[in-house]
Amino acid sequence: MAKIVVFDSGLGSLSIIKAIQKISKSEIIYFADQQNYPYGKKSQAQLSRIIQKSIKILQEKFSPDIIVVASNTPSLMLNVTTKKIFDVKPPLQEAKKKSKTKQIGILATKNAINNKGLTQYIKQNNFPKSFKVFKMNGSDLVELVESGKFISNKKYCQKIIKKNLDQKLSQNNIDTITLSSTHLPFLKSLLKKQYPKINFVDPANIVAEKIFLKIKNNQNKKNYLKIYASGNVKIFQAKLNKIGIKNKVNFLSS
Repeated sequence: MAKIVVFDSGLGSLSIIKAIQKISKSEIIYFADQQNYPYGKKSQAQLSRIIQKSIKILQEKFSPDIIVVASNTPSLMLNVTTKKIFDVKPPLQEAKKKSKTKQIGILATKNAINNKGLTQYIKQNNFPKSFKVFKMNGSDLVELVESGKFISNKKYCQKIIKKNLDQKLSQNNIDTITLSSTHLPFLKSLLKKQYPKINFVDPANIVAEKIFLKIKNNQNKKNYLKIYASGNVKIFQAKLNKIGIKNKVNFLSS
């Protein structure tokens, strides 16, 4: 039966897990590497050490069929993909199809937008010269999710969203934005409320479909979810409880 490990530094993995569970049945192990949160503020060398170490620990402990690095930052800054390891990158082809103004925003962490890996990735997508792609710093928005404020203080979230995005959006004719941190889909309803005319593109379904193709003949009868975290397990358990997830969180050293 299919066993999938999904990990990042916090709550972001849940947006990917939700999409996987919608279209397939599998055993999912979710590892929240809280000790190293946030990935978006780590250097390339630090991230490389963290991700390689986590992959090694997860392979040795769980022997999964698939490991998902459920964070755009390491996916863009490092080359981690193999037949067994999936990453999450901005869904630029989907954004290209949706955009009428030919102006697309990539909303990601500060480190991801400043990294040459994103520049190379944009080039690989072969946009015609008529298209413009804007890199947008979403680190403050990631923090709104990880802190739980997206549930407890929506007014404050709207204020931070406006502060971070208004200027860029008023100066340009951006009509499509990729949610290029796995935390950001948690803010989708707030973003839509603030900017109803903009398409917000979430990569979770694309990742889930790739995984489904890989495991479709090896599915379980039902979905299972086991949760592990590094750092302070009690604090992370409280974060999950706030969003209605009651599964027990087990400690796993990172």
